[in-house]
Amino acid sequence: MSLQGKRVLLVIGGGIAAYKTLELIRQLQERGAGVRAILTDAGAQFVTPLSVASLTADRVYQNLFDLTQESEMGHIVLSRSADLVVVAPATADLIAKMAAGIANDLATTALLATDKRVLIAPAMNVFMWEHAATKRNIETLKADGIAVVGPNAGALADGEFGPGRLAEPHEIVAAIEGLLAPDTRLAGLKALVTAGPTHEPIDPVRYIANRSSGKQGYAIASALADAGAETVLVSGPSELAAPARTKLVRVETARQMWTACEAQLPADIAVCSAAVADWRPEIAANSKLKKRDAPSTIKLAENPDILAGLARHSSRPKLVIGFAAETDDLIANATAKRMAKGCDWIVANDVSTGIMGGDKNRVQIITASGTEAWPEMSKLDVARRLVSAIAGSFGKRAA
Repeated sequence: MSLQGKRVLLVIGGGIAAYKTLELIRQLQERGAGVRAILTDAGAQFVTPLSVASLTADRVYQNLFDLTQESEMGHIVLSRSADLVVVAPATADLIAKMAAGIANDLATTALLATDKRVLIAPAMNVFMWEHAATKRNIETLKADGIAVVGPNAGALADGEFGPGRLAEPHEIVAAIEGLLAPDTRLAGLKALVTAGPTHEPIDPVRYIANRSSGKQGYAIASALADAGAETVLVSGPSELAAPARTKLVRVETARQMWTACEAQLPADIAVCSAAVADWRPEIAANSKLKKRDAPSTIKLAENPDILAGLARHSSRPKLVIGFAAETDDLIANATAKRMAKGCDWIVANDVSTGIMGGDKNRVQIITASGTEAWPEMSKLDVARRLVSAIAGSFGKRAA
């Protein structure tokens, strides 16, 4: 998507993730955007003004009380000459100041003075992100109309693990594109996406599950929303953040997922990427089973078939897409699954190579008219290509 002629004001906060903003600048420029940067004092501890200036081909703005900079490009003009203001990384400190309306340096003054949309990309320690104050501040900013991308979950620079990683540059660019160059190919359509695993309880602390991370389903929900669809994401347990502009419904079990999906009908599009457990323990214990009391066998009951249920529902979506994760005979098994479930398309992938939980995927699209093999690509790129195919099936092409 082109950002030709668009102007982005990038506020670089303090944090180890600040180094990623250099790649963000490069990717924005590749799409035709002009970038100006405000570098906070804390941000300058992680990236140099020279590095940022070299990439933006512009001076770096740092000091509110620099008379030369103020006379040539005052903070009011700076904040309003852009089409979008992006804060990355948005630290807990910056987020708190924005929520409180504090303006005590160039960055926060420009943010308070701007009349343009603002996008923040949070990055911080997991406990800071999960602190009640940060959650409260984020909700305040969202209520003020500020867009949020990320954070992602994973290993953090301080050695801890969890949500707090800065969204990747391509994810931030996608969010910027969604705000500056909105895609309306699926506007007016409702999409339902399932993602992640389901957890089927054995007792209050044990459950049957699988290795699904939910990454592919979350990427698909994000891409559908980016294309203008009203998107509902029904997710099993996952540490991933809700994609922007989607309604997230969290569930744990297959039965809960089916109930949540049925409640969202009617819909135009259903993409069932969740790895739903086929079976559940017939009886889940109400208290933790002790080793000495645990049964040698667990009797299983069949779970609802969500893909088949949607494909055969009286309020059937116009396009129903399923996923087939196979370890052998990929095409034969996936083709048989499409016929058995009654869905329109199957996205087949070979999971014997450890794709589940990874960031890349290699899929084959099976429809009534044949099979199309796609090369290995990121799960985000798989999602975007799938959404393009969905838009094409509705007769809506990119401009």
